[in-house]
Amino acid sequence: MLSSGAFSLATVGQMGGTRPRIDVYGPGGPLGPMKECAEAFSKQRHVEVVVTAGPESQWIERAKMDADVIFGGAEYMLTDFVLKYPTLVDAKTRTELYPRAAGILVRKGNPKKIGSLNDLTRSGIRIIDVNGAGQLGLWEDMAGSKGLIPGIAKNIVLSIRTSAEAIEKWKQMPELDAWITYESWHYRLKDETDLVSLPPSEKIYRGTPIAITKTAENTAIA
Repeated sequence: MLSSGAFSLATVGQMGGTRPRIDVYGPGGPLGPMKECAEAFSKQRHVEVVVTAGPESQWIERAKMDADVIFGGAEYMLTDFVLKYPTLVDAKTRTELYPRAAGILVRKGNPKKIGSLNDLTRSGIRIIDVNGAGQLGLWEDMAGSKGLIPGIAKNIVLSIRTSAEAIEKWKQMPELDAWITYESWHYRLKDETDLVSLPPSEKIYRGTPIAITKTAENTAIA
């Protein structure tokens, strides 16, 4: 662990001697699948793969020096990254990996009996919102088609920037009842959450884009 909210995984191939290395950076949400990909790729190609994930502020200076690959937690996240660092990412190599579905995380045992988006409008429900990190406007997109924006907005008691902050607040503030986010976060927080999976008509999906950097030392491997 690099620091609060940032995670690093080094996966080393099985052959001896000096191995090629690729450094991969991105947000914490897709870290699980990225770790699996790194392990599989390392075994197949006999290379070292280092994945660093977490809030951008915690790894961007290192990425400027050695990043081979950058991934995002939503399409707009990688677009923002490219606009912010136009000399770092080769936009022509951009590829979409897989869609991520959003749901509702609630407390273990679901004590407030939340089973739908409509339940989030009930009096006394306290919602945490991540206003960034791939979740910018996520709840609004989900609520808008059902006319629930005003009802959910009034129950948002805390808005923050990153998922790492949201996890800390979720653990520190038991009074928080719900978090509209990606379903995948539940599998990282099984001890702290239950997942309310929404019906297909209410689900929102966002992408997981990835691209090679212009500064990559091992472009072919990347």
